Amino acid sequence: MRLTEQQARLLALCRVRGVNWYLIAREAQRPGGVDRLWNAEPLEASEDARKAIEVLAPLTGAAEEYVASAQAEVDKAREDARLITVLDDDYPASLRLIPNAPPFVFIRGAMADVDLRSVAVVGTRNASEIGRQRAASMARKLAERGVTVVSGLARGIDTAAHTAALEAGGRTLAVIGTGINRYFPAENRDLTDRIAAGDQGAVLSQFWPDAPGATYTFPRRNITMSGIAQGTVVIEAGSTSGAKMQARVALEHGKRVFLIKSLTEQQEWARTYVDKRGATQVETVDEVADVLAPPERVQAVDALRSQLVMDFA
Repeated sequence: MRLTEQQARLLALCRVRGVNWYLIAREAQRPGGVDRLWNAEPLEASEDARKAIEVLAPLTGAAEEYVASAQAEVDKAREDARLITVLDDDYPASLRLIPNAPPFVFIRGAMADVDLRSVAVVGTRNASEIGRQRAASMARKLAERGVTVVSGLARGIDTAAHTAALEAGGRTLAVIGTGINRYFPAENRDLTDRIAAGDQGAVLSQFWPDAPGATYTFPRRNITMSGIAQGTVVIEAGSTSGAKMQARVALEHGKRVFLIKSLTEQQEWARTYVDKRGATQVETVDEVADVLAPPERVQAVDALRSQLVMDFA
Protein backbone atom coordinates (compact mmCIF):
# COMPACT_ATOMS: atom_id res chain seq x y z
CA MET A 1 0.00 0.00 0.00
CA ARG A 2 1.77 3.12 -1.24
CA LEU A 3 1.67 6.15 1.07
CA THR A 4 2.12 9.80 0.19
CA GLU A 5 4.88 11.62 2.04
CA GLN A 6 2.41 13.42 4.30
CA GLN A 7 0.45 10.24 5.01
CA ALA A 8 3.69 8.50 5.95
CA ARG A 9 4.76 11.32 8.27
CA LEU A 10 1.30 11.36 9.88
CA LEU A 11 1.33 7.61 10.49
CA ALA A 12 4.92 7.86 11.74
CA LEU A 13 3.70 10.19 14.50
CA CYS A 14 1.31 7.42 15.53
CA ARG A 15 4.32 5.15 16.04
CA VAL A 16 5.88 7.50 18.61
CA ARG A 17 5.01 6.28 22.08
CA GLY A 18 3.50 8.96 24.29
CA VAL A 19 1.93 11.13 21.57
CA ASN A 20 -1.87 11.22 21.80
CA TRP A 21 -3.49 10.04 18.56
CA TYR A 22 -6.42 12.43 18.90
CA LEU A 23 -3.96 15.32 19.16
CA ILE A 24 -2.28 14.10 15.99
CA ALA A 25 -5.60 14.11 14.13
CA ARG A 26 -6.48 17.60 15.36
CA GLU A 27 -3.09 19.09 14.51
CA ALA A 28 -2.93 17.32 11.13
CA GLN A 29 -6.09 19.11 9.99
CA ARG A 30 -4.40 22.49 10.44
CA PRO A 31 -2.16 23.75 7.61
CA GLY A 32 1.35 22.43 8.13
CA GLY A 33 0.23 20.57 11.24
CA VAL A 34 2.09 17.31 10.61
CA ASP A 35 5.40 19.09 10.05
CA ARG A 36 4.87 21.31 13.09
CA LEU A 37 4.32 18.28 15.27
CA TRP A 38 7.55 16.72 14.06
CA ASN A 39 9.21 20.01 15.01
CA ALA A 40 7.55 19.76 18.46
CA GLU A 41 5.61 22.97 17.72
CA PRO A 42 1.88 22.13 17.96
CA LEU A 43 -0.55 25.05 17.84
CA GLU A 44 -2.74 23.51 20.51
CA ALA A 45 -2.15 24.54 24.11
CA SER A 46 -3.25 21.48 26.07
CA GLU A 47 -1.86 18.81 28.34
CA ASP A 48 -1.73 16.42 25.36
CA ALA A 49 0.28 19.00 23.42
CA ARG A 50 2.67 19.58 26.33
CA LYS A 51 3.36 15.85 26.60
CA ALA A 52 3.83 15.60 22.84
CA ILE A 53 6.43 18.39 22.90
CA GLU A 54 8.39 16.56 25.60
CA VAL A 55 8.39 13.37 23.56
CA LEU A 56 8.94 14.84 20.09
CA ALA A 57 11.53 17.54 20.84
CA PRO A 58 14.40 15.02 21.13
CA LEU A 59 13.29 13.39 17.85
CA THR A 60 13.53 16.47 15.63
CA GLY A 61 14.99 15.33 12.33
CA ALA A 62 14.65 11.66 13.20
CA ALA A 63 11.32 10.87 11.57
CA GLU A 64 12.59 8.34 9.04
CA GLU A 65 12.84 5.35 11.38
CA TYR A 66 9.25 5.98 12.47
CA VAL A 67 8.15 6.32 8.85
CA ALA A 68 9.70 2.92 8.15
CA SER A 69 7.94 1.45 11.17
CA ALA A 70 4.60 2.88 10.03
CA GLN A 71 5.08 1.58 6.50
CA ALA A 72 5.86 -1.89 7.88
CA GLU A 73 2.58 -1.84 9.82
CA VAL A 74 0.58 -0.68 6.81
CA ASP A 75 2.14 -3.42 4.69
CA LYS A 76 0.59 -6.01 7.01
CA ALA A 77 -2.95 -5.02 6.00
CA ARG A 78 -4.93 -7.59 4.06
CA GLU A 79 -5.18 -7.03 0.31
CA ASP A 80 -8.84 -5.99 0.33
CA ALA A 81 -8.25 -3.22 2.89
CA ARG A 82 -7.48 0.39 2.10
CA LEU A 83 -6.20 3.20 4.26
CA ILE A 84 -7.75 6.64 4.72
CA THR A 85 -6.08 9.29 6.85
CA VAL A 86 -7.51 12.50 8.26
CA LEU A 87 -5.50 14.29 5.55
CA ASP A 88 -7.51 12.68 2.76
CA ASP A 89 -10.60 14.06 1.04
CA ASP A 90 -12.49 10.78 1.44
CA TYR A 91 -12.06 10.67 5.23
CA PRO A 92 -15.63 10.55 6.65
CA ALA A 93 -16.86 14.13 6.99
CA SER A 94 -18.83 13.33 10.13
CA LEU A 95 -15.69 12.12 11.93
CA ARG A 96 -13.87 15.37 11.24
CA LEU A 97 -16.47 17.19 13.35
CA ILE A 98 -15.47 15.58 16.66
CA PRO A 99 -12.40 16.48 18.75
CA ASN A 100 -11.32 12.87 19.22
CA ALA A 101 -11.30 11.57 15.67
CA PRO A 102 -8.87 8.76 14.76
CA PRO A 103 -5.94 9.92 12.60
CA PHE A 104 -6.50 7.02 10.21
CA VAL A 105 -8.88 4.18 9.46
CA PHE A 106 -8.47 0.96 7.52
CA ILE A 107 -11.56 0.07 5.52
CA ARG A 108 -12.85 -3.10 3.90
CA GLY A 109 -15.86 -2.61 1.66
CA ALA A 110 -17.41 0.51 0.20
CA MET A 111 -18.38 3.73 1.92
CA ALA A 112 -20.76 6.19 0.25
CA ASP A 113 -22.01 9.73 0.74
CA VAL A 114 -25.36 8.34 1.91
CA ASP A 115 -23.55 6.93 4.96
CA LEU A 116 -23.45 10.46 6.37
CA ARG A 117 -27.13 9.93 7.15
CA SER A 118 -26.49 7.20 9.66
CA VAL A 119 -27.45 6.05 13.14
CA ALA A 120 -25.56 3.77 15.51
CA VAL A 121 -27.70 0.96 16.94
CA VAL A 122 -25.97 -0.41 20.04
CA GLY A 123 -26.49 -2.41 23.19
CA THR A 124 -25.24 -5.20 25.38
CA ARG A 125 -23.42 -8.29 24.15
CA ASN A 126 -25.49 -10.39 26.57
CA ALA A 127 -28.76 -9.37 24.98
CA SER A 128 -32.12 -10.92 25.73
CA GLU A 129 -34.14 -12.41 22.89
CA ILE A 130 -36.56 -9.48 22.99
CA GLY A 131 -33.58 -7.11 22.94
CA ARG A 132 -32.22 -8.73 19.80
CA GLN A 133 -35.67 -8.55 18.22
CA ARG A 134 -35.97 -4.86 19.05
CA ALA A 135 -32.51 -4.17 17.63
CA ALA A 136 -33.36 -6.03 14.44
CA SER A 137 -36.65 -4.18 14.09
CA MET A 138 -35.02 -0.78 14.59
CA ALA A 139 -32.20 -1.54 12.15
CA ARG A 140 -34.53 -2.98 9.51
CA LYS A 141 -36.88 0.02 9.63
CA LEU A 142 -33.98 2.48 9.53
CA ALA A 143 -32.54 0.67 6.51
CA GLU A 144 -35.92 0.77 4.78
CA ARG A 145 -35.86 4.56 5.21
CA GLY A 146 -32.43 4.82 3.63
CA VAL A 147 -30.55 5.33 6.90
CA THR A 148 -27.17 3.59 7.22
CA VAL A 149 -26.97 1.45 10.35
CA VAL A 150 -23.72 1.71 12.30
CA SER A 151 -22.72 -0.79 14.97
CA GLY A 152 -19.70 -2.50 16.50
CA LEU A 153 -19.93 -6.09 15.19
CA ALA A 154 -20.06 -7.52 18.71
CA ARG A 155 -22.34 -10.40 19.57
CA GLY A 156 -25.83 -9.58 20.80
CA ILE A 157 -27.41 -6.26 19.81
CA ASP A 158 -24.70 -5.34 17.29
CA THR A 159 -25.00 -8.61 15.40
CA ALA A 160 -28.78 -8.33 15.25
CA ALA A 161 -28.56 -4.76 13.92
CA HIS A 162 -26.00 -5.47 11.18
CA THR A 163 -27.82 -8.61 10.04
CA ALA A 164 -31.22 -6.94 9.87
CA ALA A 165 -29.88 -3.97 7.89
CA LEU A 166 -28.31 -6.30 5.33
CA GLU A 167 -31.42 -8.45 5.04
CA ALA A 168 -33.51 -5.32 4.44
CA GLY A 169 -31.26 -4.41 1.52
CA GLY A 170 -29.82 -1.42 3.41
CA ARG A 171 -26.35 -0.26 4.26
CA THR A 172 -24.37 -0.91 7.43
CA LEU A 173 -20.99 0.18 8.79
CA ALA A 174 -19.15 -2.05 11.28
CA VAL A 175 -16.67 -0.15 13.45
CA ILE A 176 -14.49 -2.79 15.07
CA GLY A 177 -12.32 -2.80 18.19
CA THR A 178 -9.42 -4.77 16.67
CA GLY A 179 -7.16 -4.47 13.66
CA ILE A 180 -8.69 -4.92 10.20
CA ASN A 181 -6.99 -8.32 9.78
CA ARG A 182 -8.77 -9.86 12.76
CA TYR A 183 -12.21 -11.39 13.29
CA PHE A 184 -13.77 -10.65 16.65
CA PRO A 185 -15.81 -12.36 17.85
CA ALA A 186 -14.83 -15.41 15.82
CA GLU A 187 -18.45 -16.41 15.24
CA ASN A 188 -18.99 -13.20 13.27
CA ARG A 189 -16.41 -14.02 10.62
CA ASP A 190 -19.04 -14.66 7.94
CA LEU A 191 -20.97 -11.52 8.88
CA THR A 192 -17.77 -9.46 8.74
CA ASP A 193 -16.92 -10.75 5.27
CA ARG A 194 -20.50 -10.25 4.11
CA ILE A 195 -20.43 -6.58 5.10
CA ALA A 196 -17.00 -6.08 3.52
CA ALA A 197 -17.55 -8.01 0.31
CA GLY A 198 -20.59 -6.39 -1.24
CA ASP A 199 -21.87 -2.90 -1.90
CA GLN A 200 -23.97 -2.68 1.26
CA GLY A 201 -21.39 -1.21 3.60
CA ALA A 202 -17.94 -1.39 5.09
CA VAL A 203 -15.86 -2.59 8.02
CA LEU A 204 -13.68 0.09 9.65
CA SER A 205 -10.75 -0.16 12.05
CA GLN A 206 -8.76 2.69 13.62
CA PHE A 207 -5.96 0.40 14.79
CA TRP A 208 -2.88 -1.17 13.20
CA PRO A 209 -3.89 -4.17 11.04
CA ASP A 210 -2.91 -6.98 13.43
CA ALA A 211 -3.91 -5.20 16.65
CA PRO A 212 -5.81 -7.45 19.10
CA GLY A 213 -8.75 -6.31 21.15
CA ALA A 214 -7.76 -4.71 24.46
CA THR A 215 -9.37 -2.86 27.35
CA TYR A 216 -8.71 0.48 25.64
CA THR A 217 -9.63 -0.44 22.05
CA PHE A 218 -13.35 -0.98 22.52
CA PRO A 219 -14.01 2.36 24.26
CA ARG A 220 -12.08 4.05 21.43
CA ARG A 221 -14.23 2.13 18.96
CA ASN A 222 -17.35 3.49 20.71
CA ILE A 223 -16.05 7.05 20.37
CA THR A 224 -15.58 6.53 16.64
CA MET A 225 -19.03 4.95 16.28
CA SER A 226 -20.53 8.00 17.92
CA GLY A 227 -18.53 10.31 15.70
CA ILE A 228 -19.31 8.65 12.40
CA ALA A 229 -23.08 8.55 13.05
CA GLN A 230 -25.52 11.42 13.45
CA GLY A 231 -26.99 9.77 16.50
CA THR A 232 -26.96 6.69 18.71
CA VAL A 233 -29.91 4.44 19.54
CA VAL A 234 -29.43 2.34 22.67
CA ILE A 235 -31.60 -0.78 22.69
CA GLU A 236 -30.63 -2.71 25.83
CA ALA A 237 -27.77 -1.83 28.18
CA GLY A 238 -26.88 -1.94 31.84
CA SER A 239 -25.21 0.81 33.84
CA THR A 240 -21.69 -0.50 33.10
CA SER A 241 -22.26 -1.25 29.42
CA GLY A 242 -20.13 0.16 26.62
CA ALA A 243 -23.40 1.25 25.03
CA LYS A 244 -24.05 3.56 27.98
CA MET A 245 -20.53 4.94 27.57
CA GLN A 246 -21.25 5.58 23.89
CA ALA A 247 -24.46 7.42 24.80
CA ARG A 248 -22.45 9.67 27.11
CA VAL A 249 -19.81 10.32 24.48
CA ALA A 250 -22.44 11.02 21.82
CA LEU A 251 -24.00 13.69 24.03
CA GLU A 252 -20.53 15.21 24.53
CA HIS A 253 -20.12 15.22 20.74
CA GLY A 254 -23.38 17.12 20.40
CA LYS A 255 -24.96 14.12 18.67
CA ARG A 256 -28.50 12.89 19.24
CA VAL A 257 -29.04 10.04 21.69
CA PHE A 258 -32.19 7.95 21.43
CA LEU A 259 -33.15 5.56 24.22
CA ILE A 260 -36.02 3.20 23.48
CA LYS A 261 -38.91 3.28 25.91
CA SER A 262 -38.37 -0.22 27.29
CA LEU A 263 -34.81 0.77 28.26
CA THR A 264 -35.89 3.90 30.13
CA GLU A 265 -38.52 1.85 31.94
CA GLN A 266 -35.93 -0.67 33.12
CA GLN A 267 -32.72 1.32 33.70
CA GLU A 268 -32.26 4.23 36.08
CA TRP A 269 -29.29 5.56 34.11
CA ALA A 270 -31.45 5.77 30.99
CA ARG A 271 -34.16 7.74 32.80
CA THR A 272 -31.50 10.12 34.09
CA TYR A 273 -30.11 10.61 30.58
CA VAL A 274 -33.59 11.55 29.34
CA ASP A 275 -34.56 13.73 32.29
CA LYS A 276 -31.27 15.55 32.88
CA ARG A 277 -28.75 15.01 30.08
CA GLY A 278 -30.60 15.66 26.83
CA ALA A 279 -31.27 12.15 25.52
CA THR A 280 -34.62 11.43 23.85
CA GLN A 281 -36.96 8.57 24.67
CA VAL A 282 -38.35 7.01 21.49
CA GLU A 283 -40.99 4.45 20.66
CA THR A 284 -40.94 4.46 16.84
CA VAL A 285 -38.30 4.56 14.14
CA ASP A 286 -39.83 7.74 12.72
CA GLU A 287 -38.80 9.58 15.88
CA VAL A 288 -35.22 8.74 14.93
CA ALA A 289 -35.23 8.99 11.14
CA ASP A 290 -37.24 12.20 10.85
CA VAL A 291 -34.67 14.34 12.70
CA LEU A 292 -31.61 13.26 10.70
CA ALA A 293 -29.89 15.75 8.44
CA PRO A 294 -29.25 14.95 4.75
CA PRO A 295 -25.67 14.11 3.75
CA GLU A 296 -25.31 17.47 2.01
CA ARG A 297 -25.76 19.32 5.30
CA VAL A 298 -23.05 17.27 7.02
CA GLN A 299 -20.69 17.96 4.11
CA ALA A 300 -21.48 21.68 4.31
CA VAL A 301 -20.70 21.78 8.03
CA ASP A 302 -17.41 19.98 7.40
CA ALA A 303 -16.53 22.45 4.65
CA LEU A 304 -17.24 25.34 7.03
CA ARG A 305 -15.07 23.71 9.72
CA SER A 306 -12.24 23.33 7.20
CA GLN A 307 -12.48 26.98 6.19
CA LEU A 308 -12.43 28.12 9.80
CA VAL A 309 -9.34 26.02 10.44
CA MET A 310 -7.63 27.67 7.45
CA ASP A 311 -8.66 31.15 8.58
CA PHE A 312 -7.40 30.81 12.16
CA ALA A 313 -4.38 28.54 11.72
